[in-house]
Amino acid sequence: MNFLKRNQQLNTIGMYLILGAIALVTLFPLLWLISTALKSPTENILQSPPQLLPSQPTLDNFFSVWQSLPFGQYLYNSTLVAVLTVGLNLLFCALAAYPLARLSFVGRDWIFIAIVSTIMIPFQIVMIPLYILTVQLGLRNTYLGMIFPSLASAFGIFLLRQAFMSVPKEIEEAARMDGSSELGLWWYIMLPAIRPALVTLAIFVFIGAWSDFLWPLIVIQDENLYTLPLGVAKLAGTFSLDWRLVAAGSIISIAPVLAIFLFLQRYIVPTETGSGVKG
Repeated sequence: MNFLKRNQQLNTIGMYLILGAIALVTLFPLLWLISTALKSPTENILQSPPQLLPSQPTLDNFFSVWQSLPFGQYLYNSTLVAVLTVGLNLLFCALAAYPLARLSFVGRDWIFIAIVSTIMIPFQIVMIPLYILTVQLGLRNTYLGMIFPSLASAFGIFLLRQAFMSVPKEIEEAARMDGSSELGLWWYIMLPAIRPALVTLAIFVFIGAWSDFLWPLIVIQDENLYTLPLGVAKLAGTFSLDWRLVAAGSIISIAPVLAIFLFLQRYIVPTETGSGVKG
C-alpha cells in the first residue's frame, strides 16, 4: 500500500511539473512583453542571451505612451465598441437560437444548417461587400460601423442553440402552465438557464471585438475613433518602432481583456437546470 501511494504521489508531482513547464512556455511571450515594457532605454532588449528580468525596471515607458498619444480616447473607443458588440451579439444570437432550439416550424433544421455553414466562409471573402453595404448605410467613421459585422454570429447562434436544447422540457412546460408568454419564457426562464453559455459567448465576442484590427482599419479614418489596436499600430510608427513603447502600449491594450476573463471565468460552470425536476 505504501508503495502504491508513493507511486501515486510521484505521478502527481510529475504531472504538475509537466503542466508547469507547459504553462511557462505558454506564458513566456507575455512575460517577455512585460519585461520589455519595464526596461529602461539604457538596456539592450535584443541582447544575447536574453535577459528576462530588467536590471533597472521603470514605468516611464507607460507614461510616455499615455502622454504622447490619446490612449485614454482609444481606451474609451475600444470599451464602447466591445461592450455594445457583446450586448447586441448576445441579444440577437439568443433571439435567433431560441426558435431554432425550442420551436417547431417548417425548414427549421435547414435554416440552422445554412447558418452554421457560413462559419466556413472566411471574413476576407465578405469584407468588400460588407464594406460597400456599410458605406451605403452611412456607417463609415462611426461606432456602429465598427459594430455592424458582429451584430450576430453563426458560432454564437450554434452555441446558444445547443445550450437551449439542453434545458429540460419540464421547466418549459411548467412555465407555460403558469401562463408565461413566449417572450417571457425566453427572458425569465431560458436565458437564466443558459447563463454559462452566455458568459462563454460574451468572453469570446469581447476578445474578438477588443482585439479586432482589420475591420476598424478599413472603416475608420477619423483618428478620434481609433481603437486600441489601431493606436498601438500608430504608436509603432510614431516612435520608429521603439519596442519598449510598443510593448507598453500592448500591455495597456491587453490588460482589460485579462481582467474581464479573470472576473468572468467563475461563471463558466455547468448549470444544474434539471436539479429541480424529478422524473
